[in-house]
Amino acid sequence: MHHPPAFNRRALIGAGIAAAPLLVAGAASAAPTPSAKTATSQPPARAQAPLPDATTVSAANFGVTPSPDRDQTAALQAAIDQATAKGLTLALAPGMYLFGGLVFRSGTRIAGASASTVLRYSGTGAGISADRAANVRIENLRIDGGNLPLDPARATALLQMTDCRHIALDTVEVVASGGNGIQLTRCSGRIESTLVDGARDAAIFSLDADIPNGGLVISDSAVTDCRDNGILIWRSTASDDGTRLANLAIARIGNRSGGTGQYGNGINVYRAANVAVSNCRIIDCAYSAIRGNAASNIQMTNNHVARIGEVALYAEFGFEGAMISGNVVDGAATGIAVANFNEGGRLAVVEGNLIRNLVRREQETVDKRGDGISVEADAVVSSNVIEAAASAGIRIGWGPFLRNVVAQGNMIRTAPIGIAVSGDKTAGRCLIANNMISGTANGAIRAMDHATAVGTDLATSPPPKHITLNGNVVS
Repeated sequence: MHHPPAFNRRALIGAGIAAAPLLVAGAASAAPTPSAKTATSQPPARAQAPLPDATTVSAANFGVTPSPDRDQTAALQAAIDQATAKGLTLALAPGMYLFGGLVFRSGTRIAGASASTVLRYSGTGAGISADRAANVRIENLRIDGGNLPLDPARATALLQMTDCRHIALDTVEVVASGGNGIQLTRCSGRIESTLVDGARDAAIFSLDADIPNGGLVISDSAVTDCRDNGILIWRSTASDDGTRLANLAIARIGNRSGGTGQYGNGINVYRAANVAVSNCRIIDCAYSAIRGNAASNIQMTNNHVARIGEVALYAEFGFEGAMISGNVVDGAATGIAVANFNEGGRLAVVEGNLIRNLVRREQETVDKRGDGISVEADAVVSSNVIEAAASAGIRIGWGPFLRNVVAQGNMIRTAPIGIAVSGDKTAGRCLIANNMISGTANGAIRAMDHATAVGTDLATSPPPKHITLNGNVVS
């Protein structure tokens, strides 16, 4: 990694993520099925008019009604301000509301009638913004950017919040943004049951999450068809962040701006320490599913990843600590890489992952890969299952960059080389023990000069002094 910067329901279904929580959120609130006794002993319920809600006011009370052809920025802003001043949630009826720049202040609460309530960007103003606001809540509506360009001098996202505490986005759709979908700078709060689709840049960009006020949680949401990145979790300098990302469905992330890993990632964590990514399904990304750059103590656990253009799960450059466990990777140029010991990248546990169908990128002049797991320093690689790697099942070290690696209890089948380990005379120690290796035409365990195998198969001949072999089973 070299660091950077209309919702289609049928497309979601085609990608196999239609069952994401945001699409079934309504089911959770349905009444439980009555017992047989209750059903037969009670008369049919009468339709009841909705009870008045003293905490909610209709936008119609302020003269704001849906209109597909009339810009209502001024009227909407006045309604938002008046409702907020009274401590009320502003309720928007189904329909389209055209707007330019809207500002949300502390205590703003705005709610629609699910995706049938559409705030449509008119191409003027700065989208929706909030600055130094607390307890802003947006729920049950759709914000549509219409693929119109944003004025970069005024906004880089359709929904942009700065120095905001305890924000909440719940069952929101942010679609067709001409920049980022959602951008949060020094914010805390949560995003849940939300969809970001078709952003020109990234879906969600968090910079310097507000840790003292609870940090950031992004959960039970979907990101689809964004043209440069999915979710970015960044810090201005390497420091604690602690953002939690869970139960996300991320699909079809492009690489519009090119580069060698700055763009095209499902989730990119940069300089942010103690970030956890768990139970996510991430498919069809141009580069990585989860890419940590200088992201210490990153956790990537129990994720399902498929059809990834480069390294599926990546911890790289100046980081200390990576826990990568319980993941399923099916289709990538490398399954898992823990790299860049030359720039301080070290300390990892890679355990209990299932990795298969790794390919070489023959079109690349240097970085072809095709490995199941690649590690360099202070790492334990254990109890992984690797099948069908185009280059090596496990690659340990790169030239002199090898120190204190244990590879034990792994099963590797069908790869040119089972375990490729640096044979450099200056490399550090490595223990390779109790692995089961089969179907390796070019050797079960080979010493390497970078990408080139040297000498004979170490499974049947004495290894270099820095490599210890014990109890490996080869067939």
